[in-house]
Amino acid sequence: TQHLQCLMTHFGVSESETKPDTGLPEVPVPADDTPEVLNKALSGLSSRWKNWWVRGILTLAMISFFFIIIYLGPMVLMLIVLCVQIKCFQEIIHIGYSVYHSYHLPWFRTLSWYFLLCVNYFFYGETVTDYFFNLVQREEPLRILSKYHRLISFALYLTGFCMFVLSLVKKHYRLQFYMFGWTHVTLLIVVTQSHLIIHNLFEGMIWFIVPISCVICNDIMAYMFGFFFGRTPLIKLSPKKTWEGFIGGFFSTVVFGILLSYVMAGYSFFVCPVEFNSDHNSFEVDCVPSDLFQLQDYALPATLESLTGWPTVRLYPFQIHSISLSAFASLMGPFGGFFASGFKRAFKIKDFANTIPGHGGIMDRFDCQYLMATFVNVYIASFIRGPNPAKVVQQLLALRLDQQLNIFNSLKSHLIERGLLEDVA
Repeated sequence: TQHLQCLMTHFGVSESETKPDTGLPEVPVPADDTPEVLNKALSGLSSRWKNWWVRGILTLAMISFFFIIIYLGPMVLMLIVLCVQIKCFQEIIHIGYSVYHSYHLPWFRTLSWYFLLCVNYFFYGETVTDYFFNLVQREEPLRILSKYHRLISFALYLTGFCMFVLSLVKKHYRLQFYMFGWTHVTLLIVVTQSHLIIHNLFEGMIWFIVPISCVICNDIMAYMFGFFFGRTPLIKLSPKKTWEGFIGGFFSTVVFGILLSYVMAGYSFFVCPVEFNSDHNSFEVDCVPSDLFQLQDYALPATLESLTGWPTVRLYPFQIHSISLSAFASLMGPFGGFFASGFKRAFKIKDFANTIPGHGGIMDRFDCQYLMATFVNVYIASFIRGPNPAKVVQQLLALRLDQQLNIFNSLKSHLIERGLLEDVA
């Protein structure tokens, strides 16, 4: 035994790292956070039905809040996304701090929040330069910051990197590198995905609302089908998840996505890209809807025609795309939840936090949304988005006058060759 301990000490392995899993929680378990008024009102119910009512009431409250922020417009939505991002980051970092705080690692939380600031500065700076080009070019300080944005971002990150190296303590090298990786993976999962959500929002609020609503619908319907009909376990990571809930959630979400898309596609407020009007210094969502949001006739297959008696059906093309969105939300989206379940099981905690009674933390509600955000962004880039003439013009106006003249002459020659312009020379 003495020889084994010497070997462990030589290779830097502590006794705590070799101890078997005791099954005890690694992170303090939060107390019951259900409001007292609900506890009293539901005191006569079993814990199963009490949890059902608490989750139901809080779900309706969150959906109502979602409707309110949609009504308030895209700017408020962006601020809410930023707030959710910060809260999710705090919940994950807090777990790391709770597990390792007894080691008194220097600067861990300070550096974590500093890196969050750096990454947000980089991403939001890129967004401002891209979508607020006219405003940036009009204001000299913003123009300078935009020109050297990536250099400033790198310098900020390099400062944090050097601070981390200087904070290394001989006894805790390995643990400090664990936490360095912890912070960066959290930034990758939380900040990058929230940045993609904002990019989706700029394509039109419908690309923000429909995917998020599909994930919410799938979460609710899978819970409902599982609660009332669930018998067959789906995955060991989440023992309460059932095949009945998974399948019921899928079909419900596809139908919901088609219906919601039909309702929203008729309003320019939802379908128009979110653009910044430099003359009024405000966001605008006014445009002529693209073909994606124009009703079209689609011929039904012979089988469906014989069943319905309709040779054609009128749909918005976006409704066809909504099937892909809702299918991903119900088939692949839950794997974000399974990933989060595995993470929580690794640290023997039930929820990321106790922010929302019956639901856990903010991260518990958004674990599937981040995966969905990436898919929507990739889907738009692959199948929807084309060249943007407005952005091309913005880039041309940023060039020197001689460069603009050269491009003008090249474009003129090209149009003359194509027969679209007459050569007046």
